[in-house]
Amino acid sequence: MTSTAARPAPSACPTPRQTGPDEELRAARLRAANINPRTGLATDYLNHFNEAVMLLEMIPNMPECAEEFLRWRPLSYAEHFTASSFRARELAISAYDSADAHIRAEFDNITGAMISILTAVGEAMREVKEDESRARLAEQATGWVKPLVALAGAIINGGREPDIDYIMTH
Repeated sequence: MTSTAARPAPSACPTPRQTGPDEELRAARLRAANINPRTGLATDYLNHFNEAVMLLEMIPNMPECAEEFLRWRPLSYAEHFTASSFRARELAISAYDSADAHIRAEFDNITGAMISILTAVGEAMREVKEDESRARLAEQATGWVKPLVALAGAIINGGREPDIDYIMTH
């Protein structure tokens, strides 16, 4: 006689890393460097996007900030850390490279969306020169990117359930 009971669905969460002295040492090094040991990601990368958001937020009141925003260039995770003064940049890049593939893909999708939005807004701002149009573009982009920065932060910190209603309405 065979059992027809439903088997539990496999977990969507990644299998936790094995524990042991080497993993505990690795986790301690990551924590000391401000890198989440569970995800292998560092919030320092979000500073790259926060800089762009800050400039966008300033454009409606200070139109000259549009030129500064137009100098912003997207950087990959590795490019950001390579160019930064982050003290553990090699560790950050290595941890990202060895992060769980599902977590990294989710993170890369979010940061890729932010890069797409910011790049498109930059292209549009180059096309229009009127302060009012640039201000509108900046306000719209801020409304799209800020929730994505928050979502990326949640992924870095191990959050799994984003507030979809908030993201879709802001």
